[in-house]
Amino acid sequence: MKFLLLLLSASVLYAGADMSKMYSYYQDDSFVKACDFGIKRLSKHKKDNKFISLYAFSCLNANRLDRLALPITLLNQSEEDRKNAAFFSVILMQKKLLIASLKDGMTLSSLKLPTTDHLLSIVFDLYQEAEFKKIQKSYKLQDKNSPRKSYKLYYKSSGSTIKIVIEEYYDTIMKKRYIIN
Repeated sequence: MKFLLLLLSASVLYAGADMSKMYSYYQDDSFVKACDFGIKRLSKHKKDNKFISLYAFSCLNANRLDRLALPITLLNQSEEDRKNAAFFSVILMQKKLLIASLKDGMTLSSLKLPTTDHLLSIVFDLYQEAEFKKIQKSYKLQDKNSPRKSYKLYYKSSGSTIKIVIEEYYDTIMKKRYIIN
């Protein structure tokens, strides 16, 4: 009996250590590390919605959107969990629709979808509303709220992997490039 209690206590401490380490990565803006750490331990924490949410937000900030699929299905216990799952679902769906449109020519103009304040959603909305100028295989999109800010949207293929690339510009200077898996 004492052994079982000791084992249970150790597993609770271990779970807390995992959460603490992932949170530390997240706080340090080491989102890739947090996402990679979380994926390795997700099977041990499938019932810990705080761990799952932190993992999902880490992967979102690391632009590893395909890793949101499992958290979307697991986050369903509380109102906050369901809101997070819906938020992740919208962004993942927008990514998949953008790939289908950019690579396969699928038309998005007739779709009515929810949106978020995530960069991918902002670019998706501009693209869907045909607020772009096509330049070869890329699209230049003008930010509606900031006339000096624009985006360049295109995709890159590597084997069976397709990544969305968003370059953010201020005037003509590229400020950041986001590669979204």
